Amino acid sequence: MKIIGISLLMMGCLMGFSLGIDIFQGFDVSQALYNALSPFRVMEVAELFVLFFLLFLFFAESAYLFIKKRNQSK
Repeated sequence: MKIIGISLLMMGCLMGFSLGIDIFQGFDVSQALYNALSPFRVMEVAELFVLFFLLFLFFAESAYLFIKKRNQSK
């Protein structure tokens, strides 16, 4: 669970940093959000499949380790 938390915290910090830089450059908030999410809009189907597959593996492994650890403690 620590890995998921750290990954989400890092993603949030980096997205906030990117949004902050865009806002300081003079973009409004909606344009800054569009710039932050635009790389995901141009991905092809195969790239999206690989992205979601890797995310699924990441969360599945974390859930497996959490359940395994919880069962060992009982």
